[in-house]
Amino acid sequence: MITDPRDTLQRYWGFSDFRGSQEKIIKAALNGEDVLALLPTGGGKSICFQVPAMCQEGICIVVSPLVALIHDQVTNLKNRGIKAIALTGGISFEELVQQLDNCLYGGYKFLYLSPERLQQNLVIERIQQMNVNLIAIDEAHCISQWGHDFRPAYLDCGQLRDLLPTTPIMALTATATKEVAKDIVTHLNLKAPLSVKDSFLRENIAFKVKTTEDKLYQLKQLFGRNKSSGIVYTSSRKMTVKLAQYLNSNQISATFFHGGLTKKEKQDKLQQWLNNDILIMVATNAFGMGVDKPDVGLVVHYQIPDSLENYFQEAGRAGRNGQASQAILLTNDEDEGLLKKQFLGSLPDSPFLKKLYNKLNNYFQISFGEGHNESFQFNFNEFVSVYNLNPYLAYNSLKVLDQYSVISLSESFSKRTSIQFIARKEKIFDYLEVYPRAALAVKTILRTYGGIFDFETKINTHLVAQKTGVPEAQILSILEQLERDEIIAYKSKHNDLDLTFLVPREDDRTINVFAHKVKELNLKKAEKLRAMMKYVHTTKMCRSKQLLAYFGEQLSDDCKRCDVCQEKYGSNISTKRVQESITHFLREGSKSSRKLSEHLNIEEPILIKALRSLLEQEKIKINTKNEYELR
Repeated sequence: MITDPRDTLQRYWGFSDFRGSQEKIIKAALNGEDVLALLPTGGGKSICFQVPAMCQEGICIVVSPLVALIHDQVTNLKNRGIKAIALTGGISFEELVQQLDNCLYGGYKFLYLSPERLQQNLVIERIQQMNVNLIAIDEAHCISQWGHDFRPAYLDCGQLRDLLPTTPIMALTATATKEVAKDIVTHLNLKAPLSVKDSFLRENIAFKVKTTEDKLYQLKQLFGRNKSSGIVYTSSRKMTVKLAQYLNSNQISATFFHGGLTKKEKQDKLQQWLNNDILIMVATNAFGMGVDKPDVGLVVHYQIPDSLENYFQEAGRAGRNGQASQAILLTNDEDEGLLKKQFLGSLPDSPFLKKLYNKLNNYFQISFGEGHNESFQFNFNEFVSVYNLNPYLAYNSLKVLDQYSVISLSESFSKRTSIQFIARKEKIFDYLEVYPRAALAVKTILRTYGGIFDFETKINTHLVAQKTGVPEAQILSILEQLERDEIIAYKSKHNDLDLTFLVPREDDRTINVFAHKVKELNLKKAEKLRAMMKYVHTTKMCRSKQLLAYFGEQLSDDCKRCDVCQEKYGSNISTKRVQESITHFLREGSKSSRKLSEHLNIEEPILIKALRSLLEQEKIKINTKNEYELR
C-alpha cells in the first residue's frame, strides 16, 4: 500500500508542500520509473528519495560517496523516528552481518552505503534477499569519468540493476553537464528515465570576482561587513589554519576544517559552527558535502578552484534560507600561473605512467609476465627517492593505476606523517641538551620545513633519514619520544602500504590498454580549468548567465547583483548618498581609500566610482600622500 506523499512529508519533515520538481520526481519513483534528477545545491535532493521510500513497504538503498554525508543523513532520519543504517568503514565482519540482518528482518527503511561496499560478496548476496523499494544513487556525477569527482568504485553501482531488475533507480546530482548526464544514464542502465532538471539559478546569491593584491585585507573587510555565518574555501590545510588565525586576530570568530583532523575534532568544529558559536569556517573542499546550514551569508574562495563544477557546488552553500547572500572569489595576478602549475603539472601522461609502472615492477623485482595477484609492503617515500620522481606526479600516477585496476592500493595510501612543534624554541634547545640523540633529527626538520611552529606540517621521514644518515625507524622512534615529552604534536601514518599487482607485468602494453582514456581525461581536466579561468576573466557578461550557460541553461535577464552587473547597471546604493558620506568624513582630515572603505563600510567598486565623480566635480583632490582631501 502506498501512502500519500504530502502526508508523509508533513508527518516526518514538517513541510506542507514540495519545492521545484520534488513532487514530479517522487510520483515517478512511486510509479516504478527510473529518474535522473539534476537539482541545484540546496534543492532538496534527499527529500526526493526519502519520501517515496517512506510511502511504501520495503527498504531504500542509498549509495553515497562521503562518510560524513552518510552519517549526517542517517542521524537526521533517526531524529525523525525513521530507522536507518549506515555501512561505513571500520566495522567488524560480525557487525556487518548483524547490520545486514537488521535490514532483512528489523523493519529498517534506509540502508546507506559507500560504493566500495558493492564490491563485497556478502553485501551483494544480502541485497538480493531484501525487499528493496528504491535505489538512490546520490552525487551520481561520480560515476562519469567526465565528472568533476570521478570515483571508479561508482561503476559498481550499475550491477544493482542486474541484482534488482524491477526496482526503480533514482540518480541525483547538483552538477552535471550534458556529457556527464549521458554517462549516468548509460552506466546505471536507466530504463527510459524521467529526466528532471530544475533551474540552477540561485537568485538570492550575488556571485562576484574580486582582483586584489591584498587578499588578507579583503577577507577582513568582507567578514567585518558581513556579520552572518560564512565559509572560506582554500586549497591547502596549512592555509586553513593561517586564515583562521588571521580572522581571529582581527576579532572575527573563525575555526578551520580539513581532512587531517580527527573525527572528534571535525565533529566539535562543525557543531560550533552549526550552533553559530563560531561564525566562519575556513576549510578545504573536504568540507560542506551533506552539511545543511541555511544561514550562510557569505562564501569566499581564497584561491581559484580547478573547475566550475566544484566552484558552483561550494558557492551554492550560501543562502539556502533564501536570504540575500554573496559568493566571492578573491584572485590576483599570481593565482592563474600557480593553479596551472599545481593542477596541470600533476596530471600524469602515458609516457610517465609507463615509466612509473616500469620502475614499480623493477622496485619489487617482478619479471615480465609475472606479478599477478602478488602483494607487497610499499614504502612510497623510499620509492620516489630511489628513482628521483616528483612525489605529486608519482602519487597521482599510482592512483590512476589503481583506478584502472592495474594495482590495488590500501585505503591509507593518501595518509602521511605530520608534526607541529608545540614547545617554545628556548625549551627545545634546553631539551636537546638533555636528550642529544634527537638533536640532529630536530635541527634537520627545522631547516627543511618552514612554518612548522605555526602549522601541522607533513614531513617525509625517509627524506629526514637520508639527510641525517639515521635509519628511518630511528627517526620514527625519536618523533614518538618528542611527542611523549610534549615537544611536538605528532600524527603518524606508517609509510608501508599494501600494494597488490592485479595483472601480470607487460610493461607498455599494460598502460596502452587505457592510455587513450588517460589522454582524453587530462584534456577534459585542462578544458575544465580553462572554463574556470574564462569565468574569472570575463567581465562583460553577468556571472549567473556565465555559470548557467556552462551547465546548458540560458538565463534571459541579467542578475543585477553580481560584480559585472553592478558595474553595468550601478549599485542600488545611491551614488549621491555615498558622495555625501565621503565628504562628511573628509572634514575630519585627509583619508586613504582604504580608510574610507573601512569607515564607511562600502564596497570598493562603489567607493571608487563615487571618488572618481567627486574628483571630476573638483570637490576633492589627492594629496602627495595619495590620500583624498576636501578642496
